[in-house]
Amino acid sequence: MKKSITLLIACIFVVSSYSQVIYESFRSIKLDQSRELKIQLPRNYKKNQKKTYPLIIVLDGDYLFEPVAGNVDYFSYWEDMPESIVVGINQRKTREGDGEYDSAEFLPTLKGAEFFEFIGQELVPYLNQTYRTAQLKIIVGHDYTANFINYFLFKDNPIFQGYICLSPELAPPMADRITSKLASSSDIWYYLATATNDAEGIKKQVRELNEKMQAVDNPNIHYFFDDFDESSHYTLVGRGIPKALEAMFEMYRPISKKTYKEVLLPLETSTYDYLVDMYRTTEKLYGIKRQIRVNDFIAVSTAIEKNERWEELEPLGKLAIKEYPDTMLGHYYLAMFYEQTGEPKKAMRSYENGFQLAEVAFLTKDYMLDKVNKIKEDFGW
Repeated sequence: MKKSITLLIACIFVVSSYSQVIYESFRSIKLDQSRELKIQLPRNYKKNQKKTYPLIIVLDGDYLFEPVAGNVDYFSYWEDMPESIVVGINQRKTREGDGEYDSAEFLPTLKGAEFFEFIGQELVPYLNQTYRTAQLKIIVGHDYTANFINYFLFKDNPIFQGYICLSPELAPPMADRITSKLASSSDIWYYLATATNDAEGIKKQVRELNEKMQAVDNPNIHYFFDDFDESSHYTLVGRGIPKALEAMFEMYRPISKKTYKEVLLPLETSTYDYLVDMYRTTEKLYGIKRQIRVNDFIAVSTAIEKNERWEELEPLGKLAIKEYPDTMLGHYYLAMFYEQTGEPKKAMRSYENGFQLAEVAFLTKDYMLDKVNKIKEDFGW
């Protein structure tokens, strides 16, 4: 029994050592007061001195920070999203004033305007200077504060590219403003959630906003909506946060079967370009230059084969050689390209070159040798 208790305490210590939170008091000139912050840095933040990280600002940090920070840590541990810096702003005593808007224009006023400027002109610049933040910035709010985060969306050059609106208590014209803005925006990720047992007024407003969004035809924004069954105004938060992160970071994860079937196969433009653009975009957003996954090479090459776009195998092979020079992968794609475009000698040479390198995925030395022998047999060499 003592051993079990000791082991449990040790496990708790190890976990807590990975997920320590910095508690900081930030003095604001705009607010003329100090604000309490909770800051969770990625697990390996100190080790990776050159790495930058997306920034996630969480309003209602008193109760919303922990579920967001926990999900971010979990998702990034399994590489389903990039490691990120999470910052919660405690608002237990100031929440009502922080989200204040006037009754004529329904825009931030008085303390609400000061809080808006505090985030945009003080807090975010401070975090950018103090920590290694990437371009991508996300803001999270719940009911009253979920309405407030939309005001950042209306700026000409929004400082936030991602918005997680959990059961927002929308100001009267907010639904029309959001719809209009998203219809003409680009590179915005917007998540909206309600539930069957949400507050009636909020649920009605959110569903109406979602209906308006269905008429928006803008491929340059990424809109996601959930209406959870049997969840309340409060329990939907626990379901909405992981769904939002999963949706927003879909591009970061390996190409899924769903993406393969719904995006790659019917793609009318270059499948090779899709792969390159995907990694270029994630590098720009997350500030992380990643090696292209073998899984993604295989997904793209399979789509190329299915659609018989053999000319795309040549640049794919050259890219694979650059990414994985010690493996068979790139030489295999080049050999396939030559074989399908009527150059069997070059194909055979590429298979032979690949044979000498390390096996990867489904590619083995026996497989490559069989390919060489098949060409020799077909042409009598």
